[in-house]
Amino acid sequence: MSDLLVFGRTGQVARELQHLATVQALDLLALGRNAADLAQTGACAAAIHGHRPRAVINAAAHTVVDHADEEEALATAINGVAPAEMAVACAALNIPLVHISTDYVFAGSGDTPWVPADATAPLNAYGRSKCAGEEGIRASGATHAILRTSWVFSAHGTNFVKTMLRLSDSR
Repeated sequence: MSDLLVFGRTGQVARELQHLATVQALDLLALGRNAADLAQTGACAAAIHGHRPRAVINAAAHTVVDHADEEEALATAINGVAPAEMAVACAALNIPLVHISTDYVFAGSGDTPWVPADATAPLNAYGRSKCAGEEGIRASGATHAILRTSWVFSAHGTNFVKTMLRLSDSR
């Protein structure tokens, strides 16, 4: 039994959470695809029931926006079905879930910041898949927080900030 179960192991958010857990001496278990494949129905729920953590963070996702349009069924399984299954398992065990989502659930129009109560209107497969995950989490009855972000960046992986820094060296 770990205090915190994190879906995702090698992504930017998951790696930073693991680092923070080490610094803060927290009991965190991060699961990669080999331990819980989000594309496989039931894998996440089985992991939650098997590990019985005190809380769950979903830091895993199908994040390549352009590929989501080409692989919408896979993106929906990972970003939509899996988070909903996590939430149902969390509700059954009465443990909280934190889910990382995106501003792609919105239409992208307007010139004011989005607020949680704004209507969603995703424009692409990635946004639709993440919106499906949010809807499934809300419908589960689980205690949850959904964090919508525009950008994720860290010292690990590929991200906008690192790309701009790399390009600034060569251009």
